[in-house]
Amino acid sequence: MNINIINRSNNPLPRYETEQAAGMDIRCFISQPVTLRPLERKLFPTGLFIELPEGYEAQIRPRSGLALKRGLTVLNTPGTIDADYRGEIGVILVNLSNQQQTIEPGERIAQMVIAPCMQACLVQVDEINQTTRGEGGFGHSGSH
Repeated sequence: MNINIINRSNNPLPRYETEQAAGMDIRCFISQPVTLRPLERKLFPTGLFIELPEGYEAQIRPRSGLALKRGLTVLNTPGTIDADYRGEIGVILVNLSNQQQTIEPGERIAQMVIAPCMQACLVQVDEINQTTRGEGGFGHSGSH
């Protein structure tokens, strides 16, 4: 699948880092380092604008290494980019660590996954079919 993209940053285009990777790494487009205090969140520009085909979305997800090693994650994960959105892709990072974390210009801060999606037509009814599970949720099946 080809996706049209405008890159107004000085960073390389997002790319898959391994042959079977699901996500492409996204870099921030900042001119100087930005420091996030513990629990601080900030919107980071990327300089990227995409034209997704109808029936697809781009999901912005955290990078596992940043989450594990530095406590940095994408706040609204996964962030959704709709097929009709034409603005700049932004990434909301939050620092969940106990220490300040500095983001460097061009640093890989998130990953983007392209996924099919569909819109549903909701039909209001008085009853829905029952299942064995029923209303069980939030740990109803136990921990083992």
